[in-house]
Amino acid sequence: MEENTFRFTKEEIVETNHLRHYLINKVGDAFSADDALKLKNNLHKAIGEGKVHRDAFGLNPIVTALQTAKICVDEIGLRRDSVIATLLYACQVTESQEIVQKYGDSVEHIVHGLDKIQHLYDKNPVIESDNFRNLLLSFAEDMRVILIMIADRVNIMRQIRDTTNKDAQHEVSEEASYLYAPLAHKLGLYTLKSELEDLSLKYLEHDAYYMIKEKLNATKTARDAYIARFIGPIKERLEQAGLKFHMKGRTKSIHSIWQKMKKQKCGFEGIYDLFAIRIILDSPLEKEKQQCWQVYSIITDMYQPNPKRLRDWLSVPKSNGYESLHITVLGPENKWVEVQIRTERMDDIAEHGLAAHWRYKGIKSGGQMDEWLANIRAALEAGDNMQVMDQFKMSLQPDEIYVFTPKGDLYKFPAGATVLDFAYRIHSHVGNTCVGGRVNGKAVPMREKLHSGDTVEVLTQNNQTPKHDWLNIVTTPKAKSKIRLALKETQVKDGLYAKELLERRFRNRHVEQDESVMGHLIKKMGFKEVSDFYRQVADGKLDPNDIITQYLAVKDHLENASKEHETVSADKFAFESPNDEMTKDNDDVLTIDRNLKGIDYQLAQCCHPIYGDPIFGFVTAGGGIKIHRTDCPNAPEMRRRFGYRIVKARWSGKGQSTYAITLRIVGNDDIGIVSNITNIISKDEKIVMRSINIDSHDGLFSGNLTIQIEDTTRLNSLIKKLQTVKGVKQVERI
Repeated sequence: MEENTFRFTKEEIVETNHLRHYLINKVGDAFSADDALKLKNNLHKAIGEGKVHRDAFGLNPIVTALQTAKICVDEIGLRRDSVIATLLYACQVTESQEIVQKYGDSVEHIVHGLDKIQHLYDKNPVIESDNFRNLLLSFAEDMRVILIMIADRVNIMRQIRDTTNKDAQHEVSEEASYLYAPLAHKLGLYTLKSELEDLSLKYLEHDAYYMIKEKLNATKTARDAYIARFIGPIKERLEQAGLKFHMKGRTKSIHSIWQKMKKQKCGFEGIYDLFAIRIILDSPLEKEKQQCWQVYSIITDMYQPNPKRLRDWLSVPKSNGYESLHITVLGPENKWVEVQIRTERMDDIAEHGLAAHWRYKGIKSGGQMDEWLANIRAALEAGDNMQVMDQFKMSLQPDEIYVFTPKGDLYKFPAGATVLDFAYRIHSHVGNTCVGGRVNGKAVPMREKLHSGDTVEVLTQNNQTPKHDWLNIVTTPKAKSKIRLALKETQVKDGLYAKELLERRFRNRHVEQDESVMGHLIKKMGFKEVSDFYRQVADGKLDPNDIITQYLAVKDHLENASKEHETVSADKFAFESPNDEMTKDNDDVLTIDRNLKGIDYQLAQCCHPIYGDPIFGFVTAGGGIKIHRTDCPNAPEMRRRFGYRIVKARWSGKGQSTYAITLRIVGNDDIGIVSNITNIISKDEKIVMRSINIDSHDGLFSGNLTIQIEDTTRLNSLIKKLQTVKGVKQVERI
């Protein structure tokens, strides 16, 4: 084995031994001698295998992990499982089976969570957002993972004061400020939150930090002493009034002062509430307001109030339920102090409840997450039973998910959102042309549901358009509204196209179009909305020639007049029969031509004959003639039962008409195959695609493709081209 170059310094050895003994004693019986021995073996093995390396600041990861574990135990209250997990992860010991066998499921759960969070970082996310904070909380599953991460960042911030790697120090400090400090605040770890913010300011804005520190001109101890002097007389007067209460004092942190200076655009002297106390009354519900105002009266009798700084949320609570009375008074030594007056009930709602006070401070989160965090915060504050944290896992079903773009941007969606929802979130054009996506590098259909932490890429095609069934795929209101808008625009375009198509066909048949007659026809055909009629025309579901025929019938009926040209009787034409019983003397053949007049004929819908197909005519009961392909599925039955109605027919010289036919295509289910098929069709100016309907199942897709085409020669050429597309197994005309 290659010798590893990782070495401990003498100072690190001393500190390691000290921290090891401290943690063993602090955790107590839960941390057995067997645990210590197995951990020692794991650490030696990791060092020998070259898994242990100093970080960007030159810090020893094992010493750092021990320091982090000490913060977890002393300042958060975590115990055995968290300490072991912190050390194992620092040494890259992440093999699940080994961890479970040696240390138990709980330790493995924490290590697995730390590993998952590291993978989120590997996606290069945009971290400075509420979305990423909430993603961490939901993704970690076990809250101890987040608590260890906060402790680790506090420890690193303590260790890097004198580092020469200023770029890394800057990056770590920024993350501490906009990610870890808000997380600590959400969890009620106010001391750690304040330390993270102050150290971040110290490293990021050195001059501002020391300017404020010098202006305060006192250590934290001195400031606490001032608050004690301020509280003393108030406490005495409140006790004399017979009130039951307790008081909390605090000094605003350097970071908070700096943020307020920037927000209010003022100097240090313009910040009034450098010092604050909270008076919490043990008051009956019916006397809450009375006693709060009584305290207000006592304090303002003792100290001069600033009337501009009175905040009355007793009479009218904030929209989130927050109730309190805030005043700012001039205390000893002419220093301004903020006083918050509230009852135990109000304080409980503000501090726990549904995290109303956190939102008041600008930390946004929603629903179940708030309640869960409030419960954890209550457990943290309890302090005397912190072993409960070793069982504190995220058991809630998430009602929100967070997914990444390939660039690391993070978007929030409701649970159940799909790739198509994501596409419309990016841009309406991206959504309208979406054909699928890639989730974590794997090709998926647009209806694929997303999960927190997924990296999503949208695949588009310019010839794609929204379909009505897309409304059943998306879950977000934004996507639904954009699809409806696109469908409405498509409907208008289709309506204009269909009208133009019918007008052109009417002119070709030399039939004058009358709007009133057309209105009667549309109603007769069963359409309640004119737009539905034109949409079916545009989709190729209604044959324009059939419409014109029915239009003429309606017009004749309305005018109560017979047709201008008498229909030529079918018996002037030769008949076909399976037995070729027709005589050679009767060789007349019906010639199908676009300008044919006086003959009531239609192209059959059952087989859709087009120019070039061998055809025959069939005289209908109404005296008209339907043109069928000789290989029509219905031809054998027609010949057997109605041979006397069969009419020989053929096409005239090639005309300018196009015909609607449908092709059935079967092949392997692949994201790019539809694009390849449609590209072949779009390159041929003589072929117009009317509709495409694709279904997939068990790795195969099958679909119907309706096109307008001139003749069989072009059709056969198209079929050959489609058969060459990779993945296409079968192409047939139906």
